[in-house]
Formats: sequence, structure tokens, C-alpha cells
Amino acid sequence: MNYPHPLLAREGWPFIGLATAASLILTLLWGWKVAIPAYMVLAFVIQFFRDPPRAVPDEPHAVLSPADGRIVKIEKVRDPYADRDALLVSVFMNVFNVHSNRASVNGRVRAVHYFPGLFVNADLDKASTENERNAVIIDTNVSGENQVVTLVQVAGLIARRILCYVHPGDTLEKGQRYGFIRFGSRVDVYLPLTAVVRVAPGDVVSATCTVLATL
Repeated sequence: MNYPHPLLAREGWPFIGLATAASLILTLLWGWKVAIPAYMVLAFVIQFFRDPPRAVPDEPHAVLSPADGRIVKIEKVRDPYADRDALLVSVFMNVFNVHSNRASVNGRVRAVHYFPGLFVNADLDKASTENERNAVIIDTNVSGENQVVTLVQVAGLIARRILCYVHPGDTLEKGQRYGFIRFGSRVDVYLPLTAVVRVAPGDVVSATCTVLATL
């Protein structure tokens, strides 16, 4: 599941290679001025697939953000994946955010559920229930008490590929890379009702670095 951070996500290597080759070929055949649009595409692809290492906050009860982006929703809902009432914190990622997804808590993966669906704008509320998505239910132990955190990768209008690298029974550590979503999307975090949320709608968050809540 883990691999040394190469600064550019492995999921993007083929895209970066193709964009680089196209830019060089156009430069050799027709000169750099003709190749400017290709270099612009290359620059976009490189920034999209950047995957920098992140420091994990030293807070044992913290729930970390699983993605870079903006908080678009915080509300009490029903967690349909773990069948419980929960607090939902939604992080919307645009095409300029890092799209590597990281574990919010230490724990054991209870279940992984994939659901095919639509590809409406991930910024809309209905994306959480209608779009293609992948849910990872994690059992975590806090001060001797078992609690559950559910992370849901949600595809978006442009995002057409959800990648998840964990399976039931796997052990996760905070900040561990567990998946990737290509080209704009959303991650929903379902927390216990007793969690204390430490972000607000509109806040900009960073994967691993930002504490969403405490258990």
C-alpha cells in the first residue's frame, strides 16, 4: 500500500510521460512556439499529480483530513455504509488540489464498498449519494474505546477514476496513502456523534496536516 513519496504520484506517470513526449515532438518538428499549448498541458498534468510528503500532527485523538480541498458540508446525517448516525464532514477537491487520499485515523479496515453511479459536480449535495463512490470503514481505538470512521471517495464531473488500495483486514496509520481520485472530486468523512469538529464550511484543508476533528 505504501511507497516512498516520489513527489509526483505514480498514478500520473503515464500522463506525464505522454505530455512530455508530445511537447518534445512538437518542439522538434515545428519549434517551441507551436509547442506552447502542449507545454501548458504538461505543466497542468505535473501540478495535478504532485504528491508531496506530509507531516502527521502529534495529536493522538485527531481525525486528519483525508484530502486537500475545501470544506463544503458539516452536518448530522445517517452513515449508510456503517449503518449509524454520524457527523458528516465533506471535503471538495478541485483540479488544482493534490488528489492523493490519506488515512484520517489509525485503525483496521472493517469493510470496503464500491458503488457505481453518476458523475455530477462533486460540489453538489447529491454527489454523496448518487455519484460513483468507494467507502472505507475503519475501526479505530481511542482510549480503549472502539470508534468508527468512514472515508468515502466520491467521483465528480470530471473525475472518472477512483483508486483504492486497501482491503478488509488491512491496518492503516494516520497519513498513510490509501487511494487516489483523478481530476476533481470529493471525500466524505463520517465521524461518531461524539466527535468535536475543528473546521467550518469554507475552510481550506490539507491532507494529513489539517485536523478535521477530535475523537
